[in-house]
Amino acid sequence: MILNDSIITINTEELTAHQVRMMKTLNTLIQHVLSTEDEGEYFESSAEVLRICAALIKQANFCKGVKSDIPYGEQVIEYSMDILQEHINSARVVTYDN
Repeated sequence: MILNDSIITINTEELTAHQVRMMKTLNTLIQHVLSTEDEGEYFESSAEVLRICAALIKQANFCKGVKSDIPYGEQVIEYSMDILQEHINSARVVTYDN
């Protein structure tokens, strides 16, 4: 019998219970996006992955710890979307294999 499981360990010490639940959901959704063969599920799950990522970014400890009127959560998401759009327009695949 061959196991096709991979264990991902995340240090949740500095995360809230809500952040941990969102990370678990994100992990499950990413696996689903990568394995689904249904077009509707592929699109909907992909959109949900990005929505959860944005929510996690806005709830980051950095945003809570900075004493400023600057909306860092919104700014970093806008910045990330700009970078993402650049990658989409360049039509190149980013790989992080070592």
